[in-house]
Amino acid sequence: MEPITLRTARLELRPFGPADEDEVHAAAQDPDIQRWTMVPSPYERADAHRFVNDFSPNGWREDTAFPFAVRLGPGGPLVAAVGVHVHGADSYEIGFWAVREHRGRGYVPEAVEAVARWAFTEVGAARLEWRAEAGNEPSRTVAEKTGFHMEGLLRAGLLRNGTARDCWIGALLPSDLGLPSRLPYLPSPSA
Repeated sequence: MEPITLRTARLELRPFGPADEDEVHAAAQDPDIQRWTMVPSPYERADAHRFVNDFSPNGWREDTAFPFAVRLGPGGPLVAAVGVHVHGADSYEIGFWAVREHRGRGYVPEAVEAVARWAFTEVGAARLEWRAEAGNEPSRTVAEKTGFHMEGLLRAGLLRNGTARDCWIGALLPSDLGLPSRLPYLPSPSA
């Protein structure tokens, strides 16, 4: 997949690159980001360097991960990160975090919706999954605001720092955003 820049009314979303290293490192010092996301903890300068110089460009080149730096307009400050991770044929997961001083302004739901629309229309995802460690209420709030349907609790569904943890799971379908699906969908009669 060729790297792409997305725009919303307030935000510019573009692939992470070397120029983002300082802001990524600063944002990831937030204890909440280290507590609730899959970033290393402690988060060192080398982690930010690897993320923007290796993980992000390799993910785009190999079609395995599509991480976006979410900025408040072109050239504005980094306010969040949103990424789609490919786990195999037809398995896509979305993840996100917000820079502490930019939380509570609706930037993350706005960015997640833009990335979801792109994943459905350009990448060909038939379903996007969201997972978060049980108890991560801010992440769940963003997922629900974006239209994800909560599907339950996965026991030991998330591995972090060598420990299996329970996680919530939700899903978003193209139809949840008013988009056509690339696959026919036959929901169960009880759905």
